[in-house]
Amino acid sequence: MNVPLRTPIKFDVQGLVQAIAHNHSGDNFAPSFTPLQWELLGSYMQPLALIQGQVLIEKNANDRTLYLIETGGVTVHYEDGKGRVRMAVVGPGSAVGEGAFFTRLPRQATVQAASPSKVWCLTPIRFTELTNRHPAVALEIAMALGSLVSHRLVNKPKRVAVT
Repeated sequence: MNVPLRTPIKFDVQGLVQAIAHNHSGDNFAPSFTPLQWELLGSYMQPLALIQGQVLIEKNANDRTLYLIETGGVTVHYEDGKGRVRMAVVGPGSAVGEGAFFTRLPRQATVQAASPSKVWCLTPIRFTELTNRHPAVALEIAMALGSLVSHRLVNKPKRVAVT
């Protein structure tokens, strides 16, 4: 649920571009785009402001939206069969929601804002439109997400972040 904010937040895809450029961790979403391609992608996404504690993704939901994090950060958590909570933290320049985006399966974990955050949403419908109109941009997104998932699966603590 979107919550009204006390002060307006300015969204510009260049903030996301900068966050990605500054994320040098193994958990970065790093497509290789020209400035024009970034602007194009920005026109297919919806910006969203989160307040601390706001739930972005609910475990078992059937939503397939992909989220790219510009500022702030989110926690990814779920309870395993023994009642233990597993958690990962995902920060600016990365993504969440890629698991369901690719698999069409229900969400595997809950994701919530660890701090006030700006994220960009890419729905499956908008991705399909992007694929039809700009296949090279869509392919680069898929490749960058594939790389992100591969890195997370190798890094045991980050596996939980595949949502």
